[in-house]
Amino acid sequence: MRTNFKTIGLLFLAAISFVSCENENTENTPATAAEFANVRQAALDKITQQFTFNAEDGAKTFTSKNGVKITINGDCLTKDGSPVTGEVKIEYVELFDKGNMLVTNKPTMGIMPDGNRNLLISGGEFFIKATQNGKELATTCNITLLVPASLTDGVDNAMTLWKGIIDDEGNLAWEDARKADGTNGGKGGVQAEGNNYYVSFGNFGWTNVDKFYSDPRPKTTILADAPEGYDNTNSAIYLSYDGEGTNALAKLDTYTAQGLFSEHYGQIPVGLACHVIFVTEENGNWRYAIKGVTVQANDVYTFTMAETTVGTEAQLIAAINAIQ
Repeated sequence: MRTNFKTIGLLFLAAISFVSCENENTENTPATAAEFANVRQAALDKITQQFTFNAEDGAKTFTSKNGVKITINGDCLTKDGSPVTGEVKIEYVELFDKGNMLVTNKPTMGIMPDGNRNLLISGGEFFIKATQNGKELATTCNITLLVPASLTDGVDNAMTLWKGIIDDEGNLAWEDARKADGTNGGKGGVQAEGNNYYVSFGNFGWTNVDKFYSDPRPKTTILADAPEGYDNTNSAIYLSYDGEGTNALAKLDTYTAQGLFSEHYGQIPVGLACHVIFVTEENGNWRYAIKGVTVQANDVYTFTMAETTVGTEAQLIAAINAIQ
């Protein structure tokens, strides 16, 4: 009997040890690139709004959850170059805060005339897609948005229109729409009218109301080191500039041969107070760390696993939006 109890006890301890090791390995196993991409896509899917209408109804206006009015003319929709009839599905996304910009990987990085990138202050990021039976549609006339300035920290007459460019890795940057498609109107398709922005553009996809961040201080390049096992395929590092509210988010969007995240364009102001943010996926949630810093020339910021915490998407968004 003693032998049996002893055997059972040893088996019980072995089982506990196995489970403990398994949990430890799970906790310390970095996310795959697919897992990281999936948690970002889930965040985007969650905030995607859908509308339907008949193309024969002509100009149709939809109101988003935040009060943006989107007008699309069904008479102008085409499929493979031919006019569309029948029911049309509209997918729509609006982003007004850096927390949601981060979890969906839609930072506000604008392409400068020399090809380098700099932070944009956003008056809203928008995505619109029209489909019929799964086939994407085009439009031959402008789509318009009426955006309440209460969503954008007030009216700023320096705002212009930007077009989203997504690269092969799924990363988004913004191109001046006046260069991209000739949109004019003096503001690149953006006009301030009372307490609203009136936005007009001729293409589906990503559109942004923005202006470049401006700071007269000397600029530098910074680097950041993620915890062991994490690189630019299964994690990301972002910057939140203190004092810019919730509508701007920079990203360290390059990765060096030495395994460091970089903003290699040299556009970070020396003396800037900001927060450096590391994010990755873990078991369907987010593992992240937020580090407050004051930028000095050629700084290198290092993240360790001990500095990170695991939270839900909502907890991460709240933590990012709490940065002022």
